[in-house]
Amino acid sequence: MSDWGGLAWLVVLLAANAFFVGAEFAVISARRSQIEPKAERGSRPAKTALYAMEHATLMLATSQLGITICSLLILNVSEPAIHHLLAVPLHALGWSDGAVDVVSFTIALLIVSFLHVVFGEMVPKNLAFSVPDRAVLLLATPLVWVSKVFMPVIWLLNAAANGVLRLFRVEPKNEAASTFTLDEVATIVNQSRREGVLMDTAGTVTAAVEFTDKKARDVAVPLGDLVTLPQTTTPDDIEKAVARYGFSRYVIVDDEDVPIGYVHLKDILRASEGPDAEAKVLEPIPGKRIHHMVPVQEDTDLEDALAVMRRAGRHLAKVRDARGETTAVLFLEDILEELVGEVQDATRRVRGH
Repeated sequence: MSDWGGLAWLVVLLAANAFFVGAEFAVISARRSQIEPKAERGSRPAKTALYAMEHATLMLATSQLGITICSLLILNVSEPAIHHLLAVPLHALGWSDGAVDVVSFTIALLIVSFLHVVFGEMVPKNLAFSVPDRAVLLLATPLVWVSKVFMPVIWLLNAAANGVLRLFRVEPKNEAASTFTLDEVATIVNQSRREGVLMDTAGTVTAAVEFTDKKARDVAVPLGDLVTLPQTTTPDDIEKAVARYGFSRYVIVDDEDVPIGYVHLKDILRASEGPDAEAKVLEPIPGKRIHHMVPVQEDTDLEDALAVMRRAGRHLAKVRDARGETTAVLFLEDILEELVGEVQDATRRVRGH
C-alpha cells in the first residue's frame, strides 16, 4: 500500500469510527416521545430508530465492535504511511535508522491520537448529544444493518457481557431508558425554577407533578360536607337548591342517606318540558334522569380515578373504603382544580353577579 493510500484509509477509518461513536450515543440519548410520532406517521427511519432503541444492548455491542476494529486498524494503517513520509527528511538530517523509527512512530502516534480523539470520538459524541433525535434517525438504519450482518459475533459478545453482569446480580436491560421517573421530573422542575429558566407563577407545572402522588380520598368531599337531596326531589326543589347554594349538580341519596346518583340542572330543565310542564315540576324526578356514580376506592390514585370517570362519562364518583361503604364523593371539577387551579361552577358565577 502506498503512503498516500495509507493516509486515505486513515480518513476512511476515522469516519467509520465517528459513525459508530455517534450512533452509540444517539441510540442512548434519543427520546421515544420524539421518535414514536414519526414512526406512527409511517417514517421508516423512525421505525428503525425505535427498533434500535428497543435493542440497545445489541446496538451498543455493534458500536463497540466497530470502534474497537477501527481503532486497531487506524494505527496499523497510519504508522507505516507516516513513517515513510518522514523517513526522507529525517535521514537528510543525518539521523540514524533507530532515531528515525522512534521519532516517526512518536509523531505518528501523536497525530493519530489527536485525530482519533477529536474527529473520531469527541465531535460525533457531541453532535449526537446536541441533536439526538436527528442523529438517531440518520444513523440507526446503517447501524442496524451492520448489526444484522455481524449478528453471530455480536450476539456472542453481548451474551458474554450479560453473563458477566448476572454474575454480579445485575439484570441487563435491552432498552435504553427514555423516560423520567416522577422524582426526576420534580427535581428538574425545582432546579429549573431556581435557575430562572422555568416560570411557574401559576403553579401549574408543580401541581401536575404533585397530582400523581395524590389519592382519591385526598380530594373527595366527605358525605357530611355534601349538599344532598332525597329521591323524592322534584325539579322545583332543585331550582330552589340552585338558588340557595349555587351548585349545578346535586347528589341524590336514599332513605339511609347513601348516595345513589346525581342530577344536573339541565336534567330538570328537560324533565319539565312539554305541555304539562307545570305539573312535572312538582313531581319527583324520573329515575332515568338520575346519573349513577362510578365507584372508586379511597386509595385509588387520583389519575386512575380520573381515567375511570372519563371512560364512564361521569362527573361524579362515589369513594368507598376497605369495607365497601361509601364515605365520600369525588367531583371531576375538584380533580381538575388540582391541575389548573380553582374551577368555579357556572351557576355560582351567575349567582355572584
